Amino acid sequence: MKRMLGFILFWIAIGMAIMFFMRNSFLAMLVILACLTLGYNLFCS
Repeated sequence: MKRMLGFILFWIAIGMAIMFFMRNSFLAMLVILACLTLGYNLFCS
């Protein structure tokens, strides 16, 4: 289950990264980094 949630959060972050290039927002960057970090940790551990 943790691997599934990690995989989902990772791809949500990828989608948000694409959105980030359309609009420059500091909050979007923080959410992207948080999702990538949490997703990677859940998927790999």
